[in-house]
Amino acid sequence: MSSNQGSSPISQSSGPGDGLFRKPRDPSLAPRHYRTPRSLPDVCPKEPTGEGRALCDGPSVVADQHRWTVFNSKVNLPAALNDPRLAKRESDFFTKTWGLDFTETDVMPSFYLPSISRDHFSSYLQETAQIFMKPEFVLNDPATFNAVLPWSHFSVAGGKNSRDVASSRLLQEKLSHYLDVVEVSIARQISLRSEAFFHAMSSQHELQDRLRETAEAVAKLRARTAAIDRVMCRGPLRALRDALTRNNCIKLHNKLKLMAAVHQTQPTVQLLLSTSEFVGALELIATTKEVLQQELQGIHSFRHLGSQLCEMERLIDKMMVADFSTYAQSDLSRPFEEDSQVLEKVTERPAASGKDRLQSLVFGLLRQRKLDFLDIYSEEMVRAAKNVVRQCVVKSVSQISEIDADAVNRFHEQMRLMTFNQWFDLLLDIFEHFILFLKRIKATLSVIRNVVLEVLDSSQRSRLADVSTATDHADGRTNEDEEEEESGGGEAELAYLTHEGLFISDALNDAEQRSNAAAHAQTRAQARTDAGGSDSASATTESSSSREHNSNTTSSLPLGGAAAISEDVMPSDLELGRVANNVQELLYTASDVSHDRCVKVLMTRAKDGSLERLSSSEFVCLSQAVESFVSDTEELCGRRSVSLRGALQSQAYRFVQRFHEERKTKLSLLLDNERWKQAEVPAEFQDLVDSIADGRITLPERKPSGSEDRKPSEFLFVDGQKYAVVGTVLLLIRMFLEYCQCVNDIPSITTDILTRLADLLKHFNSRSCQLVLGPGALQVVGLKTITTRNLALASRCLQLVVHYIPVIRAHFETRLQPKQYSILRHFGHITKDYNDHIAEISAKLVAIMDSMFEKALSKYEVKAPMPSACLRNVCKQMAKMHEAIYELLPEEQTQMLFLRINASFKLHVKRQLARLGVINDGGPQYGLVMVDVAFYSENVQALRSLERLDLNMPEIWEQKR
Repeated sequence: MSSNQGSSPISQSSGPGDGLFRKPRDPSLAPRHYRTPRSLPDVCPKEPTGEGRALCDGPSVVADQHRWTVFNSKVNLPAALNDPRLAKRESDFFTKTWGLDFTETDVMPSFYLPSISRDHFSSYLQETAQIFMKPEFVLNDPATFNAVLPWSHFSVAGGKNSRDVASSRLLQEKLSHYLDVVEVSIARQISLRSEAFFHAMSSQHELQDRLRETAEAVAKLRARTAAIDRVMCRGPLRALRDALTRNNCIKLHNKLKLMAAVHQTQPTVQLLLSTSEFVGALELIATTKEVLQQELQGIHSFRHLGSQLCEMERLIDKMMVADFSTYAQSDLSRPFEEDSQVLEKVTERPAASGKDRLQSLVFGLLRQRKLDFLDIYSEEMVRAAKNVVRQCVVKSVSQISEIDADAVNRFHEQMRLMTFNQWFDLLLDIFEHFILFLKRIKATLSVIRNVVLEVLDSSQRSRLADVSTATDHADGRTNEDEEEEESGGGEAELAYLTHEGLFISDALNDAEQRSNAAAHAQTRAQARTDAGGSDSASATTESSSSREHNSNTTSSLPLGGAAAISEDVMPSDLELGRVANNVQELLYTASDVSHDRCVKVLMTRAKDGSLERLSSSEFVCLSQAVESFVSDTEELCGRRSVSLRGALQSQAYRFVQRFHEERKTKLSLLLDNERWKQAEVPAEFQDLVDSIADGRITLPERKPSGSEDRKPSEFLFVDGQKYAVVGTVLLLIRMFLEYCQCVNDIPSITTDILTRLADLLKHFNSRSCQLVLGPGALQVVGLKTITTRNLALASRCLQLVVHYIPVIRAHFETRLQPKQYSILRHFGHITKDYNDHIAEISAKLVAIMDSMFEKALSKYEVKAPMPSACLRNVCKQMAKMHEAIYELLPEEQTQMLFLRINASFKLHVKRQLARLGVINDGGPQYGLVMVDVAFYSENVQALRSLERLDLNMPEIWEQKR
C-alpha cells in the first residue's frame, strides 16, 4: 500500500518486504493535465519524516467512519450483467432503454485520461510476483505474514532499533487513545441513563410482590371453580351428553335409512327404464351420486356404486339416442293418410306414446347435454324426403298401364316415359305430399322448441329465485346478529362450556343447520320438478319405493345440493338459446330439402329437353304449380327457398328462348311472304284491339267456331283512328300480347321476356325496312315495283306499332322492381328507330315526286296553249299520288306530305323559269306562267282534304334585289 499524499516515497530495496509499500510511478510519463489519484494512507505509518502534515492527513476512525467510499457499493455493473438468478442473460440490457444503436456506437477516447498499457504495470508485477505469485504463498507462514504486513516486524525478536521502537511506542499510544475515547463515551451514556437503571431495579421487587398475590388469587379461584363444577355442572353436562348421544343415534338411524334407500337405487332405475322413464331415472341417479359424494362418502360397501351409476347413465344416454332415432324414423315414415301431425304411438311400451313421449326424450337429452340430437332428426328427414318421391313415383307408375314397371326399373326413366299430363299430375302429388311432410316436421319441431324454451324459462326463474333467497338469507342473518348482540353475554358463556372436545353451541347449530338444509333441498327439488313442466316427469308412474327413495335422498342433501344438480346438469342459457335457434334452422333445412327433391324431379324431366318443348299453356300451368308450392312452403316454414324457383327460372329461360325463336321465325316467314297490300281486319282482331284500349293487356279466351258470324272490316280502328294494315302487323299485335300474357302468368321471367319482345320489334322494323325501302321485296316476294301505296301502307303499319309501344312499356313497368327500370330504355330506342323509319318512308314518297318533277319540268316551255302539257302531266301524277295514299294516311299526314311535295314542285319550277329567263315583270311570258300556276293550284286544292292547303306559289319567282 502507498503512503499518504504528504509522505515522501520510500526508496526501492531488494528486500521482500519493501516491495509492498510503494507503487512506482514515473512522473515524466503522466501528462500535465492528468491529476494523480489520491492513494489510501497507511493505518500504521512509519516514523515521522519531519513534515508537520504527515499525521493529520491520515484517516480518522472517528471522523471518517460514516463517509461513503467505493467499498460501500453493494452492486456493480458486472454483477448486474451476470446475475446468476436470471434464467438467461438479458441481451437488451442497454438497448431497451437507450436504443438499438447503443452497443454499436464507438466511444471516443477521453482527452483527460492517459493511455495506459501493460508496460505501466510491468515493474509493479515484477515486485509483487516475488511474494504473491509463489505457489507456496500461505499467510499462516510467519515469514510470509511479516513480509505482507509491514508493521509485523515491530514484534520480531532481536530486530528492534531506534526507528522500530519509536513506531511501536506511537502505535501503542494511538491505540490507548482510542480505548480512552471509548471508555469516556460509555461512561457518559451510563451517566445519562442512571435514573432508568435505578428505577428498573426498584420495579423488579414490586413486580415480584404482585406476581405472588396473583398466584394466591388464582389458587383460590381454582378451588371455587372445582366446587362449582362438582355441585352445579356435572349434572347438566350429563344431560347434554345424553342429548348428544340421542342426536347421534337419530343421525345414525337416518344414515342407515339413507343407505337402504341408496341400496334400492339400481332396482328402481331398472323399473323406470322398463317404462322408458329416462328423466326419472336420470334424476334418481344424479340425486344418488350427490348423496354418495356428500352424505355417504367413504362407506366401503358403496365403493363401486358410483362407477355403476355412471355406467348406467351412459347406457341411458345410448337408449335415449336410440329411442329418439326410432321416434324420428317412425314419425317421418308413417303413412300420409294419418290426420295427426304428431306421432301418437312409437312402441308397445305403456308410456311410449304421443306428445309426452317426445317431450320426455327431448328433456332427457337436454339434461344429459346431448345437444346434437337434432342432427339425428336431420339425417332421418333427408332420408324420408327421398322416400316421399319414391313412393309417389311408384304409386303413379302403378296407375299407368303404358309403363311396364318390371321392364323399366329406374325411377328416372319411368318419369321420362310419362306424358306431360301424367308427369304433371305426379308433380302435383309430390307437392301435396311434401306439404304434409313439412307440416308434420313443423309440428314435431314445435314440440321440441317448446320444451327447450320451457327449460330455458325455468332456468331463468330458478336463477331469480336463488338471488331472492340469497338476499332474504343475508337480511335474516343480519337481524339475527343484531339480536345476539342485544341479548347479553349469557349465551356467550354457554358457548365456552365444553364436553369431550365439542362446543355445545356448535352441536346445537349443526342440528339446526341440518333441518334447514333438508327443508331447502326439498324446496329446490320441487322447483326443479315444476321446471320440467308437462314433460316426462309428470307422466312417469313410479312405485312407492322409488318415491320414498327420492324423498329420503333429497331430504338428506346438504344446503344447496339440489340447486347444484340443476345448475350443473342442465345446459346454460346460451346453449339452450342455440338449440332453439337450431330447431328453427332445421325447419328451414326441411324446406330446402323438400325443394331440392322437387328440383331432382324437375331436372329429370328436363334432361331430354321435354320442358323446353312445352306449349305456353303447359309451361304456365307448371310455373303456377311451382309458384304455389313455393308460396305454401314459405308460409309454412317462414323462409323462402330458392332452389326450386331457381330451377324453374332456368327452365323458364330456355322456354322463353324457344318461345321467342318460334315467334321470330314465324314473323320472318310472314314478312318474307308479305306483298304489302291492305288486308281485311277480322272481327276477333278488332275485339283484341278494343280489349287493349280497355286496359286488358291479355289474350282473350278462344270462342268456339261459328258462335258469332261477323264480317271483317276494311280498317282497324284504334282510339278513334283507322289504320290500314297488312296481315303481318295483325299477327304481330297478337304476338306481343302473347309476350305480355307470359309475363302475367310467369312474373319471374319479366326481364327475359322484355328483352325478347324488344328484339322481336327491332326485327320487324329492320326487316320491313329491308323489304320496303330496299330491294328485298322485289327479290323475295317477286313484286315488280314498290309503289307509293306500298310505302304508305308500310308507314301506317309502323305507326300502329309505335302507338302500342307505350302501352307495352307501361304493362312491363308495373311488373318490374324499381331497380330494374333501366331495362325499359329499350322501348325508347325502339320508338326512335320506328319514327326514323317512318320519316324515311315519307322522304321516299317526296323523293318519288321530286324525281318526277325534275324529269317533267326540265322540258317545260312558256308558250301557248295554256295550261301546258307539262303542267297537265304533273297534276295528273299528283292526283294519282293522292289517290294512292289518301285512304291509308290520316288527313294531317296527307297535308304535310303534299306541302313537302309542293315545296319540291316550286323549287323545280323556280329553277326552270330562271333557266328560261322568265321573270315576274308582268309581261306576256309572266302571264302564261301564271295561267299554268293557277291551273296547278286549282287541281291540287281540288283534291280531298287539300282544299285549305296554302301553296304559296309566289315563291317560284326570284326576289328582286
